Amino acid sequence: MTGKVVLVTGGARRIGRGIALRLAAEGARVAIHYRASEAEARRTAEECGGAEIFRANLESVEEIARMFGDLEARMGRLDGLVNNAGRFTRIDPLEITERDWDFVHSVNLKAVFFCCQNAARLMRKSGGGRIVNISSLGGIRPWAEHAHYCASKAGVIHLTRALAKAWAPDITVNSVAPGVILFDDPDERGRRMIDATPARRGGTPAEIADAVVYFLRATNFVTGQILAVDGGLNLR
Repeated sequence: MTGKVVLVTGGARRIGRGIALRLAAEGARVAIHYRASEAEARRTAEECGGAEIFRANLESVEEIARMFGDLEARMGRLDGLVNNAGRFTRIDPLEITERDWDFVHSVNLKAVFFCCQNAARLMRKSGGGRIVNISSLGGIRPWAEHAHYCASKAGVIHLTRALAKAWAPDITVNSVAPGVILFDDPDERGRRMIDATPARRGGTPAEIADAVVYFLRATNFVTGQILAVDGGLNLR
């Protein structure tokens, strides 16, 4: 990863922060996207050795395009993209409104596509690159009170496969699907999921970062793949 330019969306906090820190430790030139978490983005950037930060509202295709143009101007190229930014809400499907649906899908699926599109255009200028989309166990297994979220993440998984076919052999597109990743004490639902996990524990951002780095390093013979990092929960 030494010298590779890699953009992490939602890279200021939580899983994105873990990925950014790991990429910096691997020698990458990290670019961190944020929307509202500027203080956290600056702190993460500092811990990454002075990473560049980029603000954009991913609901806006215009702002996505501006961000990638700004990245090219400031960093010169793009070798890797990690689509990590996402939204998560829990709502009874009978109560989901159009606004609820759009709130999740505008970032979880629509923005992922347009970030991939802009990244691929930029990557092709320097011979190719690697894209890793963070999906979710919810895109593999249905969760009754997260129908809109599950639909968005299932869309990310199939989008990953479609783009892998479209952009081979120069650009690979793969996905990491996290299970229960702990940041605070889990709520009742989280505890039930951990109890059902064969590994008998929740995961860590570092374990997601391990999978991301694998895909960013892999040859172009690894593309269109979905790697569940979930302690085996998808087997239940």
